[in-house]
Amino acid sequence: MKRYRPNVAAIVVSSKYPFEAELFIALRNDIQDAWQFPQGGIDDGETPKEALFRELEEEIGTGDVEILAEYPEWISYDFPGTVAKKMYPFDGQTQKYFLVRLKDDSKINLDTKEPEFCEYKFVKYKEAFKYITYFKRPAYKKVLEYFRKEGYL
Repeated sequence: MKRYRPNVAAIVVSSKYPFEAELFIALRNDIQDAWQFPQGGIDDGETPKEALFRELEEEIGTGDVEILAEYPEWISYDFPGTVAKKMYPFDGQTQKYFLVRLKDDSKINLDTKEPEFCEYKFVKYKEAFKYITYFKRPAYKKVLEYFRKEGYL
């Protein structure tokens, strides 16, 4: 039986939202050419929302966001072989996705205590898939299409 790590993921839109729907993506500093949304494990006793704010603080230096929406289901995916070794004993992740908006005065800072990203950018919906690492694309597509259908993006 496969084991999935409970995880939260944040689709962060810039403070220009709703006038512009720019998505935040960041380049991992440990995997070549791997762009993704901020995400991270849920600690024991932590709710997904608590994990969301903690992970944003740890990864992009700010939890100064407002939650716009939550994807209604958990989405699971398997790690490719190269990542699976690093994430042992887990075979993949099961994720709760949140759509969040950066507040007007929030500042992104990738130089955190344990930096995971070395670069970031805001991209349009269609542009995101040019960058996102291949094994995350199906989950991201499903979630982004849902938020789009619901009128958020």
